[in-house]
Amino acid sequence: MRQFMDKDFMLYNDTAKHLFHDYAEDMPIIDYHCHISPKEIYEDRRYNNIAEVWLGGKNPDGTYFGDHYKWRVMRSNGVPENLVTGDADPYDKFVEFAKALEMAIGNPMYHWSNYELKTYFGINEPLTVDNAKEIWDKTSDMLQHDPNLSVRGIIKQSNVKYVGTTDDPADSLEWHEKLAEIRDLGFMVCPSFRPDKAINIQKKGYKEYIEKLGKAVGRELTSAQDVCDTLNERIDFFKKHGCRASDHGIDYVPFEPCSIDEANRVFTKAINGETLTKKEIDEYQTTVLLSLARKYHKENIVMEIHYSCTRDNNKRMYELEGPDTGFDMIAKSQCYNELAEFFSALDETGELPKTIVFSLDESDFDQITTCLGCFQSDEIPGKMQLGAAWWFLDTRDGMESQMKSLARLGLLGNFVGMLTDSRSFLSYTRHDYFRRIMCNLIGKWVEDGEYPDNEESLKKIVQGISYYNAERYFNIK
Repeated sequence: MRQFMDKDFMLYNDTAKHLFHDYAEDMPIIDYHCHISPKEIYEDRRYNNIAEVWLGGKNPDGTYFGDHYKWRVMRSNGVPENLVTGDADPYDKFVEFAKALEMAIGNPMYHWSNYELKTYFGINEPLTVDNAKEIWDKTSDMLQHDPNLSVRGIIKQSNVKYVGTTDDPADSLEWHEKLAEIRDLGFMVCPSFRPDKAINIQKKGYKEYIEKLGKAVGRELTSAQDVCDTLNERIDFFKKHGCRASDHGIDYVPFEPCSIDEANRVFTKAINGETLTKKEIDEYQTTVLLSLARKYHKENIVMEIHYSCTRDNNKRMYELEGPDTGFDMIAKSQCYNELAEFFSALDETGELPKTIVFSLDESDFDQITTCLGCFQSDEIPGKMQLGAAWWFLDTRDGMESQMKSLARLGLLGNFVGMLTDSRSFLSYTRHDYFRRIMCNLIGKWVEDGEYPDNEESLKKIVQGISYYNAERYFNIK
């Protein structure tokens, strides 16, 4: 029987152990997509206890911070909501999480949580209800006093070179400006452009958001053309602050080209509170997405697209707690032709940006990979990327499925690798977790005689996926 989470955790063959320990383990991290706060990085926040890091709470504006992965585990164990996202005592929340975690056999959350305790706090004993108080006391003391466990300390000891936060076009980027003035910060923090609220014309709050976006540039937006022009202007602003990537969290990829006059008409209907047809929604979204993609190409900004997710499915809880609180699910999005048509329209004019496509539906992987293969170019190896196993697929099975699809239908060696997509500063261990799974998969192929035991080739592939491919792709120097 193997020891739990030893140095060869998730490595099941000798080649995998060699590849991980000698080539992957010590590589820096490029976390090109996450949801951590640049304000907390600038202020070098210290947490009072592990519950604040893991389970979070409510912000002054009524939104929540914390890890919705953990909230879902707790809800699945029957924990009352006041002990999940409510105002219950933080220690009581932690104990309830410990109870739920013991039941999470086979869930990556079990690995992630114990891996974080091991990596950042030196705790090798798995968290249980019985040792919860001891772990609470130790982690609380270290979080409050250990110089390596402030927010910046965590990032530095995790060997992170680049952090790509997720930021709204209307954001002032004041915290990024302040971070850029720190000469010895030791890592880069750059904004990523997330214009979902300007694209989701069909969703509640669109009109109010357009007013907010207009205030950010000092003028009223009265048409779809105004929206496109303003977003392009904000991209220029973001680029001045180091932006290298955009991000789009959409239900599906639309492609319904129309004239700008038609898009303007749809915009006016939405602002007036009139109901839009699906065709009208798709027309407006296609217009804005095409405009953005062309701008991304011009400015060498990566376009990230996340889809096949249905959000806020529990309407009662959405009304109580709002978005991003753990009530989302995998969706089936039949938009394969639209994805290809979208890329083809941009390719025809030489304006297709570097693009990473993520899907929450594992059955999409082969379809997406073959679609992307139609639009690769000599601009950069792996210009069109199948995104890492994301969100609910962020598991060993999901990661292996994504990499196998990319390997058999594309070029795994050009993959830009893992991202945390997290709101927690302790989540950098997920890069280590991914690298172990990647090395084990490649090691198995080698030991099965499916790829030669060529040291230089294997080193290039493993270190490329771990770090160098992302460094090149996102132009990080």
